[in-house]
Amino acid sequence: MNQTLATLRTLAVSGALALAALAAPAPMANAVGEGPNHDGNGQITTSKLSTYDEMVSFLKDQDARQPAMELEVIGQTVKGRDIHLVKYLSDPAKPTILYLTQQHGNEQLTTEGTLQFVKHLGTGKSRDVLDGVNILIVPMLNADGAMGDVNFPLDDYLAKGDRNMTRYNAEEVDLNRDHVTKAQPETQALHNNVMSKYKIDYMIDLHHQGTRSERDGKLVSGSILYPTTPNADPALVERSKKLGAVVFNNVDSTGWGHLGKYVGGSAETISRNGIAVEYGIATLLFEMRGMSDHYLDGYALGLRSNGYLIKQTVTTLTATAAAIANGSIADADTSFWDSLDTQTSRPGEEADSE
Repeated sequence: MNQTLATLRTLAVSGALALAALAAPAPMANAVGEGPNHDGNGQITTSKLSTYDEMVSFLKDQDARQPAMELEVIGQTVKGRDIHLVKYLSDPAKPTILYLTQQHGNEQLTTEGTLQFVKHLGTGKSRDVLDGVNILIVPMLNADGAMGDVNFPLDDYLAKGDRNMTRYNAEEVDLNRDHVTKAQPETQALHNNVMSKYKIDYMIDLHHQGTRSERDGKLVSGSILYPTTPNADPALVERSKKLGAVVFNNVDSTGWGHLGKYVGGSAETISRNGIAVEYGIATLLFEMRGMSDHYLDGYALGLRSNGYLIKQTVTTLTATAAAIANGSIADADTSFWDSLDTQTSRPGEEADSE
């Protein structure tokens, strides 16, 4: 099948799932949190997810269609795959937000949502947003891990389908622990050709966590957290909390979204902390529920929740870009953080790690 057609087919399936989720009757409102995971429940497969080649074909097609979009190669992975940056840059005086996905190769639904967001930015409805904000997107930092093209075995991974997917890059390194030494080519590409090259005001780092985290006795659809290193400027942390307020207000209010406060450390090897300190960028971590593949049952999520989680990503990106574009983010109320419970884990869940 033609790669572009295959990608459009994949996105059409994802979009249909998302629309079905929005149209679901009241009893389905908890599908993100209470939907099937691997333990007796959902099918774990990668067959519905875009491959690296399909993603690249889609991005090139959108680049040809969208005058406001520019596609840049910022470096290569260990295995030589190009790493892409999607750019909507019209005025350096405007605020700029970076959306970063798939530092971990088995956390792909955020990338699927990001591709839908790119497609939406090509419509006339997004003109007002692009008039007020510059947008940068790294849609798949860890392409080798996403394709299972690595120098270590993946025999114990759970997903069925064309490939297995792993958290690590090809050298079995966690890229989200490499933001100080910057030893891996993927991390070097991000820092040298994005973080150091562009004036970025906000960043959302999009990840996935396990399936059994909960808040108020209900499984979460995701969780959020601002920089927690003591070296982060308090004013920057406040701006990060405002970014989180926009996300929380737009996702938790949907009826199908249910967010908790993430349990995160203060290490600056993690992008949420390290990038905030090194570049003075307001950062937010968003951990979606469930991974596309894993060797632990408690982390992999059945594909019937895909539509909700993709929609949650699109909602997050759309709402934050709009709030920055129209300036309403300055008035975002951060007091909810004081009462937002830190999520806990149900029995059988190992500790999450961003």
